[in-house]
Amino acid sequence: MSFKRIQPIPSAEEIQDVLPLPDDLKAKKDERDAEIRAIFERKSDKFLLIIGPCSAHDVDAVCEYVNRLARLQEQVMDKLVLVPRIYTNKPRTTGEGYKGMAHQPDPEGMPDMVVGIKTIRQMQIRAFREAHLTAADEMLYPSNLPYVEDLLSYIAVGARSVENQNHRLTISGVDVPAGMKNPTGGDLDVMFNAVYAAQMPHVFFHNGWEVSTSGNPLTHAVLRGMSYNGRSIPNYHYEDLVHVAEQYVARKLSNPTIIVDTNHNNSDKTFSEQPRIGLEVMRSRRHSALLHNVVRGLMVESYLEEGAQKPEEGIFGKSITDPCLGWEDTEVFVKELAGLV
Repeated sequence: MSFKRIQPIPSAEEIQDVLPLPDDLKAKKDERDAEIRAIFERKSDKFLLIIGPCSAHDVDAVCEYVNRLARLQEQVMDKLVLVPRIYTNKPRTTGEGYKGMAHQPDPEGMPDMVVGIKTIRQMQIRAFREAHLTAADEMLYPSNLPYVEDLLSYIAVGARSVENQNHRLTISGVDVPAGMKNPTGGDLDVMFNAVYAAQMPHVFFHNGWEVSTSGNPLTHAVLRGMSYNGRSIPNYHYEDLVHVAEQYVARKLSNPTIIVDTNHNNSDKTFSEQPRIGLEVMRSRRHSALLHNVVRGLMVESYLEEGAQKPEEGIFGKSITDPCLGWEDTEVFVKELAGLV
């Protein structure tokens, strides 16, 4: 074997003991979870907006963004529930490039995953404490989830992970909404099978334990477009949404819900198209009672500064991975969305 041991990783319980979620924030977390859960259970007609940077690489910039989002939430609270994207892991198609905060180097330029895990948890707690908005994160590595699970109100499973058995089984034990993206090739059966599997109870091996789960009825579908022979093919248009919604209802899954990702292959990674795409989805909801019931949220990539930069450029609040919508356009877009709910 070619594995070289670097250092032991503390357990999630050990990290939580060092960096606990304060009791007052636990109560606020319960309130936020209930508000978001109500959207999926059809107890609320509010619309969900999962919004924020492609990847969270700078603690101060992330917290500045989330604080601005909190002020915007106050203005649209009757129509929208805003969930900040604080995505701390980044999947890489080729394995190269920025992989997330847990992989960021220490001051001497060496990766230190224990420091990274602690930094992630500190950032999530700080953002929550300052803005009172619980966050969403992508579960790229199921073994990392216990370190932040008590802080999150939404979990995404990406297009490259959605067919993985470990991801599906882990989500079956989560008690917050979890979005299963369609795979990059667009196969809807893969997405629906992932939703079905995660809604079922399971017994399996997880982080050194044999565990049982009761299934997660809040697991749902996320449409992010697809790639075919190097070409992006969207799946957010009216006909696409009706087709998926009809299949969804026919499968008799719990809480049939579609979240539309306005970036990635739906926008051909053209970040500035996200408002147009989001507004089209809202108009489609108005045109169809089925879509109004099933399409219940959007995902948007947005940050303080529009576009993207190379990591060494160091521009505050600008993505170092996928290009994002800037704050001024974000604010206009969110208010327009609220007017169409």
